[in-house]
Amino acid sequence: MADLHQHQQPMTRNLHESSSSPSTRQTVRFLTAATIGMSLLVLSGLTLTGTVIGLVVATPLMVLFSPVLVPAVITMCLLTAGFLFSGGCGVAAATALSWIYRYVTGKHPMGADKVDYARVMISDKAKELGHYAQPQTDQTTTAPY
Repeated sequence: MADLHQHQQPMTRNLHESSSSPSTRQTVRFLTAATIGMSLLVLSGLTLTGTVIGLVVATPLMVLFSPVLVPAVITMCLLTAGFLFSGGCGVAAATALSWIYRYVTGKHPMGADKVDYARVMISDKAKELGHYAQPQTDQTTTAPY
């Protein structure tokens, strides 16, 4: 029994030594995190409360002015979409013109090899169709009137 008691003392002593109190640095970290977390939680609650109050106040006004607001919002959306579309078309045109300028001046922009390949293929096809169409035009021009 005494032998069993001797084995328990070192184990108990090791448990007490390993579970020392948290350091000052860990305590400061915990307090900082808790303070920031609580501040953000309070701010979140205030924001939710303000949003609900604003919605309660604005709902009757929106119902009263909806015959004016709905067409105004639709008009603003259409205007915004139109301006964005026209701006996008302008950017696309400027990009295309810039690419054409670089292609014509021989700077070989990206995709120029595909354009050259397509040009050769179209040219070959036109020559093939031209040779095919040539005899047919001869037949139509030699026909008596």
